Amino acid sequence: MSWAILSAGLLVFLGSGAVLGAALGLTGFILLHFQAGGASALAINSAWNLLTEFTLSAVPLFIFLGDILLASGVSTRVYNGLTPLFRRIPGQLLHTNIAVCTLFGAVSGSSTSTAAAIGSVGYPELSRRGYSPSMVVGTLAAGGTLGLLIPPSLALLIYGATQNVSIGKLFLAGMLPGLLIAMAFFAWIMVRSSLGSSVSPPREDSMDWGAVGRGLLEVWPLPILIFFVLGTIYMGIATPTEAAALGVAASIVLGLTWGDLDLEKLWEAFKHASMMFGAIAMILIGTVILSQAVSLLGLPRAAVDAIAGIGLDRYGILLMIVLVYLLLGCFFDGISLLLMTLPITFPMVTSLGFDPVWFGVIVTLLMEIGMITPPVGLNLFVLCSITRNEVTLPDAARASLPYWMILLAAVGIFTVFPELILWLPNLL
Repeated sequence: MSWAILSAGLLVFLGSGAVLGAALGLTGFILLHFQAGGASALAINSAWNLLTEFTLSAVPLFIFLGDILLASGVSTRVYNGLTPLFRRIPGQLLHTNIAVCTLFGAVSGSSTSTAAAIGSVGYPELSRRGYSPSMVVGTLAAGGTLGLLIPPSLALLIYGATQNVSIGKLFLAGMLPGLLIAMAFFAWIMVRSSLGSSVSPPREDSMDWGAVGRGLLEVWPLPILIFFVLGTIYMGIATPTEAAALGVAASIVLGLTWGDLDLEKLWEAFKHASMMFGAIAMILIGTVILSQAVSLLGLPRAAVDAIAGIGLDRYGILLMIVLVYLLLGCFFDGISLLLMTLPITFPMVTSLGFDPVWFGVIVTLLMEIGMITPPVGLNLFVLCSITRNEVTLPDAARASLPYWMILLAAVGIFTVFPELILWLPNLL
């Protein structure tokens, strides 16, 4: 009966056009009132405790940090600084898209912000130089997903705050997988550029090492910003929230001195970050209410028992969870998908004996896949709008397909070899 109410409630409220947070919260209240003996006050207290939690205050700060970097034009200087490094490699400046997205992801934490910041710089420049527009969009869409995994990651931060998992361990766990996936993207660009039709202009005959050195010197402030955000966490100097505040302060100084940030742009960045966090907070409230109802009614354990009754082992159940995430990723953005599903999937996975830190990285990878999966692949929409529809959504989706397959393969590899995720957090 509880499962029927849960399914019907979500279908009715989402089908009526209600925002996701309201749909989740109303469904939770119905379950609490009719199935859990009217325990609504418990859910309200849980929502209040979550929103007043110190750790969660890092979320709006990291969003603000990304918006400051986007508004200040820092991404342009970083892009131009790394460009000379790749001019002799097959694929040339297509590699720059991945490299800059990786660096930008190490301070932004947001997939769409990374794709928008680097796309607004990279697409006009590369299309002017004769690169395949769809290939450019594919690399930018894929590179943007790295912002969700490479710390500081909003997805891992919210996952840790809502499920009481160490955020420091999650950040460490996301680092090696993020770098390995970036290397896989580099490898595919080299293979694709060496085979079939040309996607990039002819390579230069020799490497200008002087230009490479000058370009790398141009990006020297970015490692300092990365230290303020990540180094202070790993060295035990600051909590994630304090590190986010340090990052915001450093990004403002960086934007004013190194970029073209002014007070008007700073205010616009603040307003955008506030509105974005308001939308996330609405979903958080609904998620906590639904999570409380699901937990009280024991639905995750019942789901595990029901699935086990058809003869599936824990990896079979995990495969079903992965398939559900792939399906839902076609219709929901990453953070919404994360918050909507964790009340069910997190207790299921941990009860099966899987490591919660490992699952945080896996579910983030599945969110990344959704960011480049139509019809609601947000990175694809963002980049198509940047191209002013010179590249259509189907073209962008086709160009992103190889990277989609790399991300899906990464889920399988990290499942077979979980130590690739857990080695660094266990070591440190």
